[in-house]
Amino acid sequence: YHRTARSIDSTINSRSVMTEQQILFKLTALCAGSEHCSYEMTEKMRKWDVDDETQARVMAYLTRERYVDDERYCRFFVRDKIRFNKWGRRKVEQALMVKRIPSEVYKPVLDEVDGEDFTAILRPLLNSKRKTLKAATTYELNTKLMKFALSRGFDMETIRKCLTDVDELFDD
Repeated sequence: YHRTARSIDSTINSRSVMTEQQILFKLTALCAGSEHCSYEMTEKMRKWDVDDETQARVMAYLTRERYVDDERYCRFFVRDKIRFNKWGRRKVEQALMVKRIPSEVYKPVLDEVDGEDFTAILRPLLNSKRKTLKAATTYELNTKLMKFALSRGFDMETIRKCLTDVDELFDD
């Protein structure tokens, strides 16, 4: 796949105007390799100086043929960011906003994620982080852990629950 995309890029230099067929070929090849949202496709075309009418036709084709599906993209994005990047709900939500996924698309997908999933992700993160932190008091340590968890996008309720669980673990 990457070899194909590179050869496409090299055959179309940045000064030449791409035809609609070339644009479709590049974007369908890109979408066939991994999930992308409509905003990413529109941004690519904008960088290639594609006019608005052509962008609309290309996006209509990509959507109609299901190369681009923002809900499907959102499902994969949410799953991957929670599972692999260990992000909390707020950070995932903000990243989706940056990708200009409408809230009516991403909120139901995020609502499907059980709160216990976030707790199960945060607890080992805090255990691991606790070992690397230096603090004079338990209060200072918990403050640092809280800031860390907030930066990962976890909500206060989940953080408090996990800090309580972690404190009980370390009190034993």
